[in-house]
Amino acid sequence: METPPDEMLPEATNLIIEVRDLRSQFDDFVVHEDLQLAIAPGEIVSLVGGSGSGKTTLLRQILALEKPAAGVVKVFGEDINGADSEHLKHLRNRWGMLFQQGALFSAMTAFDNVAQPMRELRTLPESLVRDAALLKLQMVGIDAAQAAKMPSDLSGGMIKRVALARALALEPELLFLDEPTAGLDPNLSDSFVELIAALHREMRLTVVMVTHDLDTIFALSTKIAVLADRKVIAYGTPHEVLQTDHPFIKEFFLGMRGKRALAGLER
Repeated sequence: METPPDEMLPEATNLIIEVRDLRSQFDDFVVHEDLQLAIAPGEIVSLVGGSGSGKTTLLRQILALEKPAAGVVKVFGEDINGADSEHLKHLRNRWGMLFQQGALFSAMTAFDNVAQPMRELRTLPESLVRDAALLKLQMVGIDAAQAAKMPSDLSGGMIKRVALARALALEPELLFLDEPTAGLDPNLSDSFVELIAALHREMRLTVVMVTHDLDTIFALSTKIAVLADRKVIAYGTPHEVLQTDHPFIKEFFLGMRGKRALAGLER
């Protein structure tokens, strides 16, 4: 299956992200060709693929950090490549991003990292910023004493949680996650997955994540988009994707690691 069949794509009138006929090219190297992706509100979509399949490139284009060579990328129904800088700034306030390593400001406390996006709005009184930042930190399991610490004094798991609180600071409708459980031991990874699932329900978020961790994929994904052969070769529920006859899917999902992850999910 070279492209997702139309019946697997959400209605175009009810999309939070729409990517059509995307072409990504760096010099003579073509990363994507005629790529299609449509994400409805409330989904948790995992972007998976082998090395060089363009997962990060696609994510950066959806975030308007890179422009494709051709095609249309719409977020919240708007063509982000056609938006001016002021309107793009407004759109970016409607989504949050959790970077793989957290990307916290090293010279700021955990609290100030979370407060920073709200302070940048220059419209909120400091008392409201303080209460909102502490609330977001509390939502991800960080107490006031931990909030006063510098990033260098935090564990890897705590850095992920603070970074997640910062991504949620402006009450986004859309959350992007780049390898959310990378670098965490199994117990911390499981608790972080549970946290994301709880926040998804409570805040009614749409989540798009890039990950290679099969346990995370099967535990969280409502849909999986598989990138290979320069496009999305399969898009659907985990069960639907597993039915797709493609070498990458067989190797990635149905190898020993995939079978262990599926067995753990069934348990």
